Amino acid sequence: MNKGAILTLLLLFAWTASMAQDVEVATTIAFTEGPTADAEGNVFFTDQANNRIMKLGFDGKLSTFRQPANYANGLVFDSEWRLLACESGDKTTDTPPRVTRTDLKNGKAEILAEKYQGKNLVAPNDVTFDGKGRIYFSDKPATNTGEGGVFRIDPDGRVTRILAPPQVQVPNGLVISPDDKVFYLVEANPAENGARMIRAYDLQADGSVTNMRVFHDFYPGRSGDGMSIDAQGNLYVAAGLHRRRGTSETLDTKPGIHVFTPSGRLLKFIPIPEDLVTNCAFGGPDLKTLYVTAGKTLFKVRNQIAGTRR
Repeated sequence: MNKGAILTLLLLFAWTASMAQDVEVATTIAFTEGPTADAEGNVFFTDQANNRIMKLGFDGKLSTFRQPANYANGLVFDSEWRLLACESGDKTTDTPPRVTRTDLKNGKAEILAEKYQGKNLVAPNDVTFDGKGRIYFSDKPATNTGEGGVFRIDPDGRVTRILAPPQVQVPNGLVISPDDKVFYLVEANPAENGARMIRAYDLQADGSVTNMRVFHDFYPGRSGDGMSIDAQGNLYVAAGLHRRRGTSETLDTKPGIHVFTPSGRLLKFIPIPEDLVTNCAFGGPDLKTLYVTAGKTLFKVRNQIAGTRR
């Protein structure tokens, strides 16, 4: 696809509950993940199949921000508009898995985390932050190694694992409530009897988590992947499959964005017509545009409630 491709506008489907809303194709690329928007409304997202980070300008122009990108996955802009990236690692360049932070003013990237207790990270997947500037990321564990988990990076650079196997199985998307009181984590284990749920925890003042409870269980369908949260604390979770993919996951979970209230009630559902629905993030000048990555496409839909940048 050419960088200057014209955006195609398609009316794809309607909201449930008789609330018609347009979902548009923002751009088509390859295999999309990790959307996030900067202060000007430009959307950054990853194209893992081609090992690059893309930028969809507020003016509609598509460009490559970084290639190679160490097979980046989840992205988010921090409170100072620096780009945080979970990078899966690139064997061809002998670059290990890591979490980086890029200052867009000068293009310089710094490594925030690549080892824990002397061992390389496994596959950093998604990233978020709290109101105190602390960064949290998930690291998908290798099978039966005890590695991986969920980590916190403090402003002084210290890396702490706050959840470790077997407390978590395959941690994926994560986000923190606007009031910094609740920590949400997606478990996405496709194995038979694997955890496919959203866990909720109380986030303590020191950045630790306690009081785990199951917020929503997707089993036996495909679990959530990435997620975002609006200003009222409603969760927007990318989940589901259109067709099975050779795992024990069924088609019980509808493919799209599942919107849950803070109490866990399904508020609404936004169908997405493409596999795999991977992630979502708010952008636009009023933070009422929800960007959704799925398969080769970046979708966008207007929302009634303003989002957060987490």
